[in-house]
Amino acid sequence: MDPITLILYPPCSTCQKAKAFLQDQGLVFAERHIKENRPTAEELRLWSRETGLPLRRYFNTSGLLYRSMNLAERLPELGEKEQLELLASDGMLVRRPLLVVGNRALPGFRPAEWTALLRETAHLS
Repeated sequence: MDPITLILYPPCSTCQKAKAFLQDQGLVFAERHIKENRPTAEELRLWSRETGLPLRRYFNTSGLLYRSMNLAERLPELGEKEQLELLASDGMLVRRPLLVVGNRALPGFRPAEWTALLRETAHLS
């Protein structure tokens, strides 16, 4: 069975809810602080491809850094390489929490999506 990792920013209330969700399911998981150990471009590329989600889903569009960099306007003009480099440059640009199971990652806490992935990967019955 693939390991589960929760990539989070501890002060984030949504991250705390996601952590409680996993704990309530009785799941064992590793925690990874998104600012101290941010996702790499290679990880993000793999996760996006394996999960089938576009890179834009991995951007924290409500974050201050995203807004200050005017990424809402700039992002459509950037290619995959530039988007990956940007995401990997600062953990606060990445939507959190991230549920990582094996080579797949779901950004943001959406309980129905998380449950489906956990069932697919045999973590939940």
